[in-house]
Amino acid sequence: MCQQALALLSRAGCVKRVSSFYCSEPVGYPNQDDFVNAVAELETSLSPHALLTACHAIEDELGRKRSLRWGPRTIDLDILLYGNQVINDIELTIPHPLMETRRFVLVPLCEIASQIMHPVLQKTCNQLLSELCDPHRVRRYEL
Repeated sequence: MCQQALALLSRAGCVKRVSSFYCSEPVGYPNQDDFVNAVAELETSLSPHALLTACHAIEDELGRKRSLRWGPRTIDLDILLYGNQVINDIELTIPHPLMETRRFVLVPLCEIASQIMHPVLQKTCNQLLSELCDPHRVRRYEL
């Protein structure tokens, strides 16, 4: 699913870099299988809201059903950052509001953009990861 999502994401722009895939324990709703996570850098002419719409269309195309928050799903595409923009409206929050608290986000993000700056916290990805207290296991997924 992750590979299919990356291929479909190229419709929204140019996929510049992709992290390794990582297997991680579920967060929020623990009674489910582990997740596979990755981070991609996308160069796009779409606005943040148009990119969100494109991400939702990809999720729908890959069979995502929105039933249980943080529950099992085929695919979940999130916008973590969009340049230095800060957006907080009913549809979209950028930077992603939980990214600095989640090892499954920061490990792959640091792999491809360790020095990227969180525009609100003014810390690099490496700094956020080094300060993280998330106990959930994240390991490289071997294909």
